[in-house]
Amino acid sequence: MTSDQLTTEFENFRGELKSFILRITASVQDAEDIVQETYIKARSKLNTFRGESSLKTWVFSIASNLAKDLLRAKKRWPETVTDICREEVLGNRQFFQEAMQIRETSPQGKFEIKEHIAFCFTCVSKSLPLEEHLALLLKEVYGFKVREIAQILGLTEAMVKYYLHVSRSKMIEIFDHRCALINKQGICHQCTELNGIFNPKQKAQEELVKIEMAKDAENKSKEELFDLRMKILQELDPFESGAAELQLHHLEHNRQVMEKYLGE
Repeated sequence: MTSDQLTTEFENFRGELKSFILRITASVQDAEDIVQETYIKARSKLNTFRGESSLKTWVFSIASNLAKDLLRAKKRWPETVTDICREEVLGNRQFFQEAMQIRETSPQGKFEIKEHIAFCFTCVSKSLPLEEHLALLLKEVYGFKVREIAQILGLTEAMVKYYLHVSRSKMIEIFDHRCALINKQGICHQCTELNGIFNPKQKAQEELVKIEMAKDAENKSKEELFDLRMKILQELDPFESGAAELQLHHLEHNRQVMEKYLGE
């Protein structure tokens, strides 16, 4: 493979790679830096690529290792991250002023509940151990096979299957307990709360009926509801959606709050 061929193929999945790193790091800057560093490293090591996996798998392996190096010393976020950050937001006038400015002026400043569902998963999934987090995203959101994930993470296929089982189970239980869209007893109503703030003339219930996960919550199993949540993530590019700037602004706020909260 030539450098030109690498560049062409890399550009074909750059968007997926960037969103993957964002969902691991919760940082736009880290995502941009790691994607660039991944390309440079792949180009410099191109002579070591033997075609034993797809180029995409090989590149995601490089990016995953860079992300692991960055995150290994960092603490996991708590499952209650959205509660902690909500309390901080309520006392942060500047955050709301900036958010409303984005809402009013940016072509990527819409608030949509499905976008916030994806945002919420990005934050809450950072409570998983790092290898579990990576394996879950690679399989459930980016569609890699178990064999490919094993190559990307340098694990056995048996260990990948274990991580996938454990991480799915953990996230299903977290959302079943927390998410009011899934369980009427759920303690988190932020999707509808924020809809009321950013879309005061729009009824949240009218938006919820457009979302299969919320509409069919009483008729689906926990596993099926989790798969519908993953479908939302699969269909959204956090950098290109109609709500991207607003949600990335919110994510940066949460990242800063968590760094302070965890003492990093």
